[in-house]
Amino acid sequence: MLRILHPLIALSLALTLSAAAVAQAPNEGRPEQGAARSQGPGRGGEQRAGERRLPADSVTRHALELPGRTLRFTATAGALPLVDGNGGLQAEIGYVAYTLDGADRGSRPVTFAVNGGPGASSAYLHLLALGPWRLPLDGAAISPSAPPAIVPNAETWLDFTDLVFIDPPGTGYSRVAGGDEARQRFFSVDGDIDMLAAIVMRWLKEKDRLVSPKFFAGESYGGFRGPPLAAKLQEDQGAGLSGVILVSPVLDFGWFSQPSYAPWVHTTRLPSLAAAAAEARGPVTRESLRAAEAYASGEYLTDLMRGLQDKAAVERASARVAELTGLDPALVRRLAGRIDMATYQREARRGSGQVVSAYDTGVASYDPEPTSAISRFEDPVLTGMTAPLTSAILDHLQRTLNYKVEGQRYELLNGSVNGSWRWGSGRGQAESVSELKQALALDPHLRVLIAHGFTDLVTPYYGSQLLLNQLPDLGPTPRAALKVYPGGHMFYSRDGSRQAFRDDVRRLFEEALAARAPAP
Repeated sequence: MLRILHPLIALSLALTLSAAAVAQAPNEGRPEQGAARSQGPGRGGEQRAGERRLPADSVTRHALELPGRTLRFTATAGALPLVDGNGGLQAEIGYVAYTLDGADRGSRPVTFAVNGGPGASSAYLHLLALGPWRLPLDGAAISPSAPPAIVPNAETWLDFTDLVFIDPPGTGYSRVAGGDEARQRFFSVDGDIDMLAAIVMRWLKEKDRLVSPKFFAGESYGGFRGPPLAAKLQEDQGAGLSGVILVSPVLDFGWFSQPSYAPWVHTTRLPSLAAAAAEARGPVTRESLRAAEAYASGEYLTDLMRGLQDKAAVERASARVAELTGLDPALVRRLAGRIDMATYQREARRGSGQVVSAYDTGVASYDPEPTSAISRFEDPVLTGMTAPLTSAILDHLQRTLNYKVEGQRYELLNGSVNGSWRWGSGRGQAESVSELKQALALDPHLRVLIAHGFTDLVTPYYGSQLLLNQLPDLGPTPRAALKVYPGGHMFYSRDGSRQAFRDDVRRLFEEALAARAPAP
């Protein structure tokens, strides 16, 4: 799902106000729909310039009973248009916003949330972690036929921040309308950031929230987006983020897109493999993994650098890796102590005929080809949750939020966006550590939380730790922290991890808001 990325020339977008009529104040307990009508596709499946395909915003009011409190809030589901300098429609960007009723707009924080891919909609963060409702998916297996029934989310962030979930072009109901040239711009590293910055500013202006404290939450490639978006808003749009929450991010694709002989991938993944083995015996903590971490970036890295010609190094690494991972020592020796992700997925539970998820080794399904040397299996987490999550978000949009889109497919995870992504020219790998350093250096009040799951093999937590170790001192106290929770890429699907994550995020908000408060 993650590919090597390169920067592309930035996309400049001129924004104009929507032609939709201004909505009246919604009535309690029932939705309000705007007057704009749905437009069909133009010739060749593309929209003609100036046409809107998505319906007008739907605004609904809600009272949600949660443990110890009742949240009264307004939900807005709709789309924001992006146009070029000539007024031609380039894209419609779908979003869902939740704003707490009765809050002061000047002091009430607002958080913009996106997922990754590239090509993923925001439904993952929306219905599994942050939003007022969630889809329960905790457990050792995920069934595609599980009931897609959402429940009130006791760990919603709406208690301390308004929420705006954004679907980039090609995800959710968001669509490119400006043809191939616009698609190439949006489906690129820099063009994507320009689009997000434009949408954030558009929403802040239209909703009169420019003075509100602003935060960003992004997962996976969405986490990669965080630092460059913060820099773009600071330098180009005239808006500063008070806090950035990066969930299971890849901060440097050069570390994770290397050939199998390169040492970095194995170094960063080994502590997560050790965590996967340890979790079968009991709870996992950072403290319990200190020895594995020290070995991974110490003796293990040294022996990997010695190469396959150093037989003693191969023997040392193979013996220790087998001990940490619990894999068959003969298998580990045959692989020279270098365990690739697919091998671990099949070998971890070979005795029971199961394969574990690369996104969370604690979740498994049966191997469809247990007797074959090679098995083509679907990931138990990423594929397993696709059906219930898609059904849940569609039902939520249509029934709870009264946002009904006819004749268009909802894209939960769009592989064509990922495959079409333009990484730019040159030979450099895409990374956002440079923008992270720049954003922290420029704003002494900015807070950053990087959150990972222990048993995520796709974006292993130790990679982010090693990259954070490269940050210089940017003030008297560190303002970028790493937190690791039981679980995998979507660790928040585990109840205990979601609760701990929310507590850590709330502390970040408190620190960030205290830092921006005027001195007495």
